[in-house]
Amino acid sequence: MSTALGRLWLVPAPIGAPGDAREVLPAATLAVIAELEVFIVENAKSARAFLRELDLARPLQELEMQEWNEHSRSEDLPLALAPLLAGRDVGLVSEAGCPAVADPGADLVAAAHARGIEVRPLVGPSSLLLALMGSGLNGQRFSFAGYLPVDAGERAAAISACERRSALGDETVLLIETPYRNRQILAALLEHLQPDTRVLVASGLTLPEQRIVMRSVRELRTAPPDLPRTPTVFGLLAGPRGRAASAPAGRHDRPQRPVSPRGSRPRRG
Repeated sequence: MSTALGRLWLVPAPIGAPGDAREVLPAATLAVIAELEVFIVENAKSARAFLRELDLARPLQELEMQEWNEHSRSEDLPLALAPLLAGRDVGLVSEAGCPAVADPGADLVAAAHARGIEVRPLVGPSSLLLALMGSGLNGQRFSFAGYLPVDAGERAAAISACERRSALGDETVLLIETPYRNRQILAALLEHLQPDTRVLVASGLTLPEQRIVMRSVRELRTAPPDLPRTPTVFGLLAGPRGRAASAPAGRHDRPQRPVSPRGSRPRRG
């Protein structure tokens, strides 16, 4: 008789300090974590700090933990999947927020699907969705462009490409960066974006020092926010001028007069 496969639980972690766990994770998520004995983590030290704050009934020393991060290779997958293939449930924990989003854990999730292992995402903080919710930008069409290039020239080209994409589809584009580059990224956005493009800066989400700023490039150039070295999500939505510049020319671009239903008069308001 073959052994039943375990389940891969995707465990969100606090965006801020580990002590915030009970403030941002629902009871159902905490209950699942309490039952797990095996964890795959991005960083063992920070994962232990996170789990320690949950006051688990099982001592931390009894938990099995292996790392999966940017240094892991495809050759390491068999070791990571072994507990799951042996029928044991495993929790995948990121450094902050939701695992497998802008995160090396996505490779592991894909490998689990390929082997028929059930993947169960748990509810918890997502900085991208929280930032979008608090932005007032277009929540019907949005994309995530990840990290911008470090090279200044490549970064400028990437920013322009994001703005064109936003203009063509009236689409919000979200970006993230390591906290120590926050100020450089904001400066680059304000340098290379059009003045009427709206920019979102969402720092320290879910934390007491949370700050969400949403202004046009023109306004931010006059009074840029002072960015701390805390996790920050950036976003942009091209303004009317950028959308007009990106639209194909043609007779359909001319403003159209509103058409009233036959037999009725236009309403005045």
